[in-house]
Amino acid sequence: MTLLPLPFLFFFVFSLPFSVISQLNDRSTLLNLKRELGDPPALRLWNNSSFPCDWPMINCTAGNVTEINFWNQNFTAAVPTTICDLPNLVSLDLSYNFFPGEFPTVLYNCTKLQYLDLSENLFIGTLPDDINRLSNELEYLDLGANNFSGDIPKNIGRISKLKVLNLYTSEYNGTFPSEIGDLSELEELRLADNDKFSPAKIPTEFGKLKKLKYLWLKQMNLIGEIPAVLFENMTDLKHVDLSVNNLTGRIPEVLFGLKNLTNLYLYANDLTGEIPKSISSTNMVEFDLSANNLTGSIPVSIGNLTKLQILNLFYNKLTGEIPPGIEKLPELKELKLFSNKLTGEIPAEIGFNSKLERFEVSVNQLTGKLPENLCKGGKLQGVVVYTNNLTGEIPESLGDCGTLLTVQVQNNSFSGEFPSRIWTASSMYSVQASNNFFTGELPENIARNLQRIEIDNNKFSGEIPRKIGTWSSLAEFKAGNNRFSGEIPKELTSLSNLLSIFLDSNNLSGELPEEIISWKSLTTLSLSKNKLSGKIPKALGSLSRLLNLDLSENQFSGVIPPEIGNLKLTTLDLSSNRLTGEIPEQLDNLAYERSFLNNSNLCADKPVLNLPDCRKVLGRSKGLPGKILAMILVITVLLLTISLFVTFFVIRDYTRKRRRRDLETWKLTSFHRVEFAESDILSNLMEHNVIGSGGSGKVYKIFVDSSGESVAVKRIWDNKKLDKNVEKEFIAEVEILGTIRHANIVKLLCCISREDSKLLVYEYLEKRSLDQWLHGKKERGVGETDNLSWSQRLNIAVGAAQGLCYMHHDCTPAIIHRDVKSSNILLDSEFNAKIADFGLAKILIKQNQEPHTMSAVAGSFGYIAPEYAYTSKVDEKIDVYSFGVVLLELVTGREGNHGDEHTNLADWSWRHYQSGKPTEEAFDEDIKEASNTEEMTTVFKLGLMCTNTLPSHRPSMKEILYVLRQQGIEATKKTATEAYEAPLLVSLSGRRTSKRVEDEDLGFV
Repeated sequence: MTLLPLPFLFFFVFSLPFSVISQLNDRSTLLNLKRELGDPPALRLWNNSSFPCDWPMINCTAGNVTEINFWNQNFTAAVPTTICDLPNLVSLDLSYNFFPGEFPTVLYNCTKLQYLDLSENLFIGTLPDDINRLSNELEYLDLGANNFSGDIPKNIGRISKLKVLNLYTSEYNGTFPSEIGDLSELEELRLADNDKFSPAKIPTEFGKLKKLKYLWLKQMNLIGEIPAVLFENMTDLKHVDLSVNNLTGRIPEVLFGLKNLTNLYLYANDLTGEIPKSISSTNMVEFDLSANNLTGSIPVSIGNLTKLQILNLFYNKLTGEIPPGIEKLPELKELKLFSNKLTGEIPAEIGFNSKLERFEVSVNQLTGKLPENLCKGGKLQGVVVYTNNLTGEIPESLGDCGTLLTVQVQNNSFSGEFPSRIWTASSMYSVQASNNFFTGELPENIARNLQRIEIDNNKFSGEIPRKIGTWSSLAEFKAGNNRFSGEIPKELTSLSNLLSIFLDSNNLSGELPEEIISWKSLTTLSLSKNKLSGKIPKALGSLSRLLNLDLSENQFSGVIPPEIGNLKLTTLDLSSNRLTGEIPEQLDNLAYERSFLNNSNLCADKPVLNLPDCRKVLGRSKGLPGKILAMILVITVLLLTISLFVTFFVIRDYTRKRRRRDLETWKLTSFHRVEFAESDILSNLMEHNVIGSGGSGKVYKIFVDSSGESVAVKRIWDNKKLDKNVEKEFIAEVEILGTIRHANIVKLLCCISREDSKLLVYEYLEKRSLDQWLHGKKERGVGETDNLSWSQRLNIAVGAAQGLCYMHHDCTPAIIHRDVKSSNILLDSEFNAKIADFGLAKILIKQNQEPHTMSAVAGSFGYIAPEYAYTSKVDEKIDVYSFGVVLLELVTGREGNHGDEHTNLADWSWRHYQSGKPTEEAFDEDIKEASNTEEMTTVFKLGLMCTNTLPSHRPSMKEILYVLRQQGIEATKKTATEAYEAPLLVSLSGRRTSKRVEDEDLGFV
């Protein structure tokens, strides 16, 4: 190869344009950066064959790389150490990724940086005290939605050119500095959604932020009063959000004098006093003071806010009338004044001058008529005026409102005919008009989306229309206590979506159609106080979801179909009819002691209820005449009385009576057919039958028949009398739990109770609990062959997820477990998982004075979601967190409380993941095989997502179940009760602060 002369080489290099040399240097730096990121596919176009200014995610100025935008690229490596080797870098966006580790101090070397966004990542630890070493040119800093903890450092107030500071939604558990008030150029400050902050007042130093336009301090554990001095110099302020805190005192008047203010949110605090009378913030668009303790009247000056679109003042103690000026606001879309003490009439022109969308003034003391022009603007979605003193007729104009979704006018004094066009309004899905004086008949046709009709306690009349069979979407039909007559049309039975039917207290006659077999979803059927006759249809017994059946005070005759005994009814009332014969065996228990009153010809085979013995009733017409039988009985009694064994019988009689009295103090409420009595259980509550104990009480294994069949009995509140209200709530909760039917939830067979003690009787599962199989080798004395295989563990995870999914998504309202852990996941003989103790924590919380009760409520160390520990907020996401710990147990073999005294398995797993170590190193050595690695990795990462410290970032049980079902053959076995299909989670890269999964991403739009 011929070498160029050295002088010529120098000439060639120095003749290149400076921009080309700069791009060559930048390209070299960026290719090093790409290698540090692990050569991700998103950067495949970064190569030596082109210049960086042509690459995706790169912007240049005058041939120099000045901007990198890595937004939402799913990068998981650490922030590259070479990133600041780009000398002209001005803007760096690393948001919505999975960057781990502590705050990247390498960014101190980016001396020209003006824009830095690290939001929505996995950063942990405290912010460095010397954070002010970031670029002196920095104007935008976003560190939101990470896992930073501790205090926000004081030196953040020394980044003097900052215009935007975002530190929202993290894990800070210390303080925020008043030195933020030294950022004189600051225009936007977001510290919201950090409710682990130590309680603190709003620093008056923030009042020095004279250029501030956006102040977002929502849900920060703020206390004390809102300082008036805060807003005296903030003349540019547009957006103020201090909602969901613990602020007290009055609202400063100066706040309502800010001319540029457009959005004000002070809701969910404890503010008192009156709303300032003078409101001159004429640019106000959204105004929300709801959920406080404000008193006085609504200021008339609100009528001057001509740009106002949303006015929310609900859940206060406001009095007086709705100011007439509100009806003139031209931009008003949402007016919510419900749950106050407002009086007077609703202004007649509300809706006339604006395109009103939501009108909610329920639970007040309003009088007069409903305004005629509520839907004049053609946008109205809801009329919610229930529980007032409104009178007159419903305006016919509402029937022309094509956007109307719901009309809720119940609990008023409306009268006249209900407008026929409302029934057919094209978008209508709910009409609630109970407890009024409406007249007229039901329409032949209704809107195709109408799902809920509640018109009970009115004066509707006529027959139920034959075309009711076309009301295909109807799910709730409550029309009790009206004047309907005629027969129940057969066409009603074609509505397969019906959940509840209330036609009680009418004048209906005829027979109940046999075709009711199509009501497969029905949970409540109430037809009491009519004139229905004929036999009770056998088809009722096929309505497997039916929980409440009331046919009382009719003229039904014949025998009660045995099929009804197969239903798992919570309430049953067949009283005051003409029924005859033997009641179904399954109904002959104390749960139905008032279900058969005033049916003189009913009897029972083995009477528990106050019914005649069928054998004696049938025997009255056979055998010896009654007088002879009586004589024989008298003689027998006399002979027995004078017998030599009188003393023995007296003593025995006394003993039996005493035992019976003791038994009578116990009440058995059955939810399934059981073959045992209270005495079978009570007589075996002995210490040698105890198989476990915990914060909720002792658990006994009791044999209930000679074949060896066993039940598990949990005894709670032993020797403790409950408050009457708690007793009622206990009964209600247990009845709900007793109706649950799912293959992955332990059956609650019955409840045996008395004033000072409660026994919950469950099916017994011979393989005991998951934790004993994962962690109990020494206690069980088992060998290596007794390890649960990976396929078994995966199948257990799917089963438990199915049970939780059912409770969260199929029950209305959702039922939350509150104490999911491996010891509450039991295994049957085939190692199928069943979740135990569902709802028990909620029951125990009602009597929370005792230490053992609090332990039951607070969950178990290692499994308890962090937000439950310090706020007691309860929703389905606390179960998701706990289930995530169970998933980590299944993969790692470690216990849920694995770690030191301040950490647990979830923390340990996160540290392992963020350390960059191979995921397989965390796996249980007993089951780790190459063929399982991919599935175990997926489940491990799913466990990390479930244990995200931010509840809103955890997946739902529906999503979790979908992911688990994708893993392995065993895990895809499906029970007959499953009903879920959801798209795969967006990412399984496991993060403490993962990207939010939006509805449209999940296919729920």
